[in-house]
Amino acid sequence: MNKNNNGINLIYFFKAVADKKLSVFFLLTVFFLLGLFIALSSKKMYTANSLFIPQTTQQNGQGASLGGLASLAGINIGSMSNSNDISPSLYPQFISSIKFKKKLAGTKINLDGQSNDITYAEYYEKLYQPNILELFFKYTIGLPGEIIKFLRSAPPVIKNETNSAGENIFEHISYEEFELFARIDGQLSVVSMEKEGVVQLSFVMPDPLMAAQMAQSAESLLQTEIIEYKIKNASEQLKFTEAQYEAKKAEFNEVQSRLAGFKDRNQNIISASLLNQQDRLEAEYDFSFSIYTELAKQLEQAKLQVSKDTPVFSIIQKVSIPIQKSSPNRPKILFIFILVGLISALGYVALSWIILNLKRDWQNIG
Repeated sequence: MNKNNNGINLIYFFKAVADKKLSVFFLLTVFFLLGLFIALSSKKMYTANSLFIPQTTQQNGQGASLGGLASLAGINIGSMSNSNDISPSLYPQFISSIKFKKKLAGTKINLDGQSNDITYAEYYEKLYQPNILELFFKYTIGLPGEIIKFLRSAPPVIKNETNSAGENIFEHISYEEFELFARIDGQLSVVSMEKEGVVQLSFVMPDPLMAAQMAQSAESLLQTEIIEYKIKNASEQLKFTEAQYEAKKAEFNEVQSRLAGFKDRNQNIISASLLNQQDRLEAEYDFSFSIYTELAKQLEQAKLQVSKDTPVFSIIQKVSIPIQKSSPNRPKILFIFILVGLISALGYVALSWIILNLKRDWQNIG
C-alpha cells in the first residue's frame, strides 16, 4: 500500500500478478474451457420474423395524411384517430393469455417437409431431444426442481364451472402445460415499434422450418384474437339484430299470407264486417312491413359496422424460413467467458494482495 497517496501502487500490483501468474493462468484456462464447452454445446436456434402494420378500415384520407405528416416529425397520432382501436403496445398481453398459448400449443408443425401430423406440444413431449448443456443444467442447477416435480402430488381434479353461454369461468392448466407455456414465453416475442407504427413478431425454434411455421401460426392467431376482441360489441349487436330480423320476417310472412288468403276467399266483399276485417289485416300488414323494413336497414348497418370495426393488417415482411442461425454466437460467448475469467483472476490477485497488506499492517501495529 502506498502510505503517501492512500491508494494502490500499480507497479506492486502487477508484481503481485506476476507472482501469481500460475493462479491467473489457471483461472483463465478454466473460464476459457467453460466458455468453449458452452459455446460448442449450445443448440442451434433459428428465428423467424414477421413485420406488419395494424390499421383499420375507418381511417379516412385526411386522417391518413395527418398521420403521415406527424410521423415525419416523430409523432404517432394513430391512437388518437380512433379511440376504439387497440394499441399495438397491448399486443404482448394477448400472447401472454392462457387461451392464446393453448391454441398455439396445438399448432401443427411440419418436421420433414412432407407430413403435418404433430403439434407443437407433442413435439416437445415426444420428439425433442435436449442437448448435453440442457441436461447438465437440468440435473445440476435444476435438480431441486426435478426432485420437487417427482415428489409433488397430482393436482386435484376441479370441475369446470360454466357461465350461461357454456364457457368455462376459470382456466385450468396442468403442470405439463405450465412448463410448455413457459417455453413458449421464451420463444415467442412481439415488439411494438410505436415511432415507426409497426409490430414485429418473432419465434425461435431449433429447426428453421418449424420456426417459420410457428411464427406464421402465432401471427395468424394474434390477428384473429385482436379482430375478435375489436368487433366483439359490433358482432353481438349484429347477432341480436339478425335474431330480431328473422323473427319479424317470419311474422311478416305470416301476416302477408293471411291477408292474401283472406282476399282470395272474399274477392267481392259486400259485408261491412268483412271490410272491417280486411282493414284490420291490411293495417297489421302495414305495421309488420314497416318494422320488417326498418330491421332490414338496421341489419345492413350492423353488418357495415362489423366491417368498419374489423382491423386490417398490412404485412410488410412475410414470415420466411431463416437460413442462418440466430444463436448461439460462439465467438461472443467465448469472449465473454475469457473477459469474466480475466476479471476474476485480477480480482483474486487484488483481494489476495489487499489481505496480505492488511495482515502486514496489523503485524506492524502489534
